Amino acid sequence: MATHWLYLAVIAAVVLGTAVGLVLRSDAAGLAVLGTAFVNLVKMMIGPIIFCSIVLGIGSVRKASQVGKVGGYALIYFLVMSTFALVVGLLVGNIVHPGDGLAAGGVPAYTVPATTGTGNFLLDVIPTTLFSSLTDGSVLQALFVALLVGFAVQAMGSRGEPVLSAIGSLQKLVFTILAGIMWLAPVGAFGAIAGVVGGAGWSAIGSLALLMGAFYLTCAIFVFGVLGALLKVTTGFSVFKLLSYLRREFLLIVATASSETALPRLITKMEHLGVSRPVVGVVVPTGYSFNLDGTAIYLTMASLFIGNALGDPLSVGEQISLLLFMIIASKGAAGVTGAGLATLGGGLAAHRPDLVNGVSLIVAIDRFMSEARAVTNFAGNAVATVVVGHLVEGVDHERIRAVLDGKIPFDEEEMLLGEH
Repeated sequence: MATHWLYLAVIAAVVLGTAVGLVLRSDAAGLAVLGTAFVNLVKMMIGPIIFCSIVLGIGSVRKASQVGKVGGYALIYFLVMSTFALVVGLLVGNIVHPGDGLAAGGVPAYTVPATTGTGNFLLDVIPTTLFSSLTDGSVLQALFVALLVGFAVQAMGSRGEPVLSAIGSLQKLVFTILAGIMWLAPVGAFGAIAGVVGGAGWSAIGSLALLMGAFYLTCAIFVFGVLGALLKVTTGFSVFKLLSYLRREFLLIVATASSETALPRLITKMEHLGVSRPVVGVVVPTGYSFNLDGTAIYLTMASLFIGNALGDPLSVGEQISLLLFMIIASKGAAGVTGAGLATLGGGLAAHRPDLVNGVSLIVAIDRFMSEARAVTNFAGNAVATVVVGHLVEGVDHERIRAVLDGKIPFDEEEMLLGEH
């Protein structure tokens, strides 16, 4: 499939860029402009992505709340677990200190653009017009307007459905453009890695490898430790058996680096597992926008890495502020390759604009990290479906036990007959 070739192209670009950086050293620093150009392309998509994701996310809350108890439990669960994942990412990042001492000289200096801001946070958040928030490049203004529009649509009730539908179509357009931009990722990755390695040598390779290793380890600890313990304590089921039951879906996710490709199969397999259809119908789709454990860990660890790599680490206050921003801005980033990179850039643009160009450091390894993000997001939603179903008494425990033990195997024909 197409994304498979993109994945191979990024790997080849990273290898080639590393070799060029090691051979040319300081002469390769100029290639970093390719990485910066790619980041600028992603940055231009940040405002529309945040606007559409937040408005549609609030619309999902409205729909979920209509089903009462299931929606309430699901939203509370998503908020708690996503926040917990963000905190875990910050804790591990502060322990490991990824990027510390890298001194990424290959990254061009960021010049803060001239601004007509008043210096007053509250006044600067309010845009000149409703639509200028999407054109002026202010992430906080885009977020502010998105919240206003989202709650206004919510207040309109059924009359707001056409608006949500239109914004949904706009989001598809935005993500289609982003998908096209991601085909330039090999070029950006080549320039970024060549520039960084040329400026820092082997230390750059070590720092990027440390970040990837720490991120993968953190995701594994979160899935098998945190989610596994939660599933065992609340339902008595084993997370290892649940993930084994979903092994085909995980292979599909790894091949595409997107958890969205396995969404129809997750819905069908959760119903086959023994979770009631109303619970699955609410928890799974809503979780794809609100329960982004892997993305949460990625956003916090990548932000810390960039700050350390550029020699200007985030303070504790900035980390907490960024965490609160990411809780909101990360919604809607699941399932779309490249959206995590855009959200990372948006968070830094809102809190530390001097670090935005450092996103080019992540471009080279973002594709590899996206797999772990997607797998963790998917595992989190699978566990959430069973846990929430248990809490609202919407699961058949005996059937779940039989399915996980292999006594009632999943029939692939269900995908064709169930019309999911």
